[in-house]
Amino acid sequence: MPKSCMSCTFVTLVASITFASAHAAVPADYLHLDYCVIGAGPGGLQTAYFLQQSQRHYLVFERSNLSGSFFVRYPRHRKLISINKRYTGKQNKEFNLRHDWNSLISHDENLLFKHYAKDFFPHADTMVHYLNNFTNKFDLKVRYNTEITWIEAEKDPRAWNGHYFFLTDQNDSHYRCSVLLVATGMWVPNMPDFPGSEYAEGYESISVDPAHFAGQAVLILGRGNAAFETADNILGMTNFIHMLSRSRVRLAWATHYVGDVRAVNNAMLDTYQLKSLDGLLEGDLDNIAIVQDKKGKLHLRLRYHFDKSKASQDVSSNSNNQRLMYEEEADNFSVRQPYDRVIRCLGWKFDFSIFNNLTKPQRGRGRMNKYPLVKASYESESLPGMFIIGTASHSIDYRKSAGGFIHGFRYTARAVHHLLEHRYHGITWPATTLPITHLTNMIIKRINEASGLYQMFSVLADFVLLRKNATEFEYLEEYPIGALPHLPENTGKDATNGLFVINLEYGSNFSRPESDVFHPSRAVGEPGHAWLSNFLHPVIYFYKRLPTETEMMQRPKFWPLPRPDSIHHIVEDFLTNWTAAKAHILPLRRFLENCLGTDLRSFFAESCFKFALTNQYVPPFCRHGYLNMQGLLGDEILWLESVEMDHPSSDAVSTEER
Repeated sequence: MPKSCMSCTFVTLVASITFASAHAAVPADYLHLDYCVIGAGPGGLQTAYFLQQSQRHYLVFERSNLSGSFFVRYPRHRKLISINKRYTGKQNKEFNLRHDWNSLISHDENLLFKHYAKDFFPHADTMVHYLNNFTNKFDLKVRYNTEITWIEAEKDPRAWNGHYFFLTDQNDSHYRCSVLLVATGMWVPNMPDFPGSEYAEGYESISVDPAHFAGQAVLILGRGNAAFETADNILGMTNFIHMLSRSRVRLAWATHYVGDVRAVNNAMLDTYQLKSLDGLLEGDLDNIAIVQDKKGKLHLRLRYHFDKSKASQDVSSNSNNQRLMYEEEADNFSVRQPYDRVIRCLGWKFDFSIFNNLTKPQRGRGRMNKYPLVKASYESESLPGMFIIGTASHSIDYRKSAGGFIHGFRYTARAVHHLLEHRYHGITWPATTLPITHLTNMIIKRINEASGLYQMFSVLADFVLLRKNATEFEYLEEYPIGALPHLPENTGKDATNGLFVINLEYGSNFSRPESDVFHPSRAVGEPGHAWLSNFLHPVIYFYKRLPTETEMMQRPKFWPLPRPDSIHHIVEDFLTNWTAAKAHILPLRRFLENCLGTDLRSFFAESCFKFALTNQYVPPFCRHGYLNMQGLLGDEILWLESVEMDHPSSDAVSTEER
């Protein structure tokens, strides 16, 4: 057992958890691994990369014969909606990742996605090629054609978490794991259950040839990108398309959530609003029924009328029932015309079936029940040592940030890796220690370059941990905001002397489906009104002490963090370039100075000399530099050159005169 684990409280399991299935004994023959990763999609491969770089004992299990098998089939119409911005005008790799939504993190710049595709919205086959090249380039340990079909756990005091995970594959081979990293993604189609749902064709199997829809009337169930992608493909061939969903359309440019409807697929909004026969409808799928007539046409009906007509079957013929159902509905019922086809585009859910009842993750709450419930550290709520990686971990930031997509979970996978390194191997979270005089520059550098903060805004943040007397600080990058109260135990760092949190946020009222994000006064330019900024902008929180778990839970509604002792908004910038001396840097420096009670300005040596002669207090910059004799060290040659510059016509001065 790693030394760092011996005294950790997390190895004690909650009393309500029992281990090993009731119907199967834990196998005696197995392959033992420290880390088991299920799934060789982008989330699993990103995790494997970090484990490989740390030389950990791991194995990735993949049910298909290649990496990234999800992209062999999806999206069905083969165009990714993750942008591939190859040019930004900058050479900074970290900055460029802000606009590269497809690359995995690695030390090899040849494995940036821009080298694989030129299209702004790449073809899905390119992603398959890229992920397999990534696997082969780093010789990641992936066992293909191995489908994990059963997961259970057994108590063992020797285990890192107080229990081992036991995995069984389709060939009845067994594996024992100290830590389980589930990166299976979201691939089980959501199947509605209403009368006539069997007539709906699934997105996963529908034809992608537009000619197959020529002259047809089509009803699409769902209103996400899969639904609009399908509509966009057949728009020019159908008589009309209707789209039904329980909620209004959510446009990504209004919600600022990349999982909502993207402009690349929303041509049907034009044909609807410009009255070209197509249309969008709102309605709960639990309240509908689909009825097939004798000609094979499909009719959408309200379930209330369907149930009522069904109840009268004992006194009427089927044809009379159908006529009764039509007559009871309004004669201008919106969907009174029949359809030739109904297509189900309702997304996917997590596969809970591979877990036994005692190790199965809890489901997310409400509309997030398609996801497993995880802590802010991405560890399962129900079982220590099991982490959810990649798309399936999106319950933490669903409809908020990019955690369900490559350009988001590549950073959360790295955060989980740092946590694992500390918890099981005693390696503290990476940090940079600098004099306090570097604080302003460090923050400015990060808010202008960091891709993790930019993509996972309000989920991952940078943390500044102050040393005693605030003479130095430690800078931690991209730590999960939700795990703030547990920062010391997750990182091995001391937060008793106060801390700053550097976050990126949108305005509180700017990211809603009904928002007018193009109104004339949508942006703020005055630094004094920075707190009214709408677009993504830096927000710095200052805490004199580490907030507690209770304070985290009771934080103000829609706030990512508890109420701080002080807070500072840096005004939004059209170029997302927060380097303006007066608008961005000066207000930030003064905020930091007020929080620290010190002077963070930089001074020339002459000014430091005057401070030392005339003041009891010397600014930190002078104290750490000038008074420590740091700076340019002189020698005889430099001295002679300076004298000659002052007296170019005089002879060289003798050594004695010096």
